[in-house]
Amino acid sequence: MYVVCVPVKVLPGQGEAFIELIRGNHEGSRRETGNLRFDVLRAATPPGEGEPEQFFLYEVYHSPEDFAAHQQTPHYLEWRDAVVPLLAEPRQSTRYVSVFPEPWK
Repeated sequence: MYVVCVPVKVLPGQGEAFIELIRGNHEGSRRETGNLRFDVLRAATPPGEGEPEQFFLYEVYHSPEDFAAHQQTPHYLEWRDAVVPLLAEPRQSTRYVSVFPEPWK
């Protein structure tokens, strides 16, 4: 399996707006045949005043090709462009291949 992890820092006070935007990307991604998981996580500890809020996206696809296809979907492209004004810093992802469990079920 092909795993994509994306830490996201959102401008102070924009956490709820981020959640509303990511919901559409999450729901659309889960309908893709190549997607196995799309978890949206929020830091358990609230940020200090004036600090960015932290989220983490954990995405699992059957293959790198499935992830590439995901990046061409309307729900991803819409989210990618709409989320930019909410970000405290640009998103950067790290890609992995699954060791355990394999195969995913």
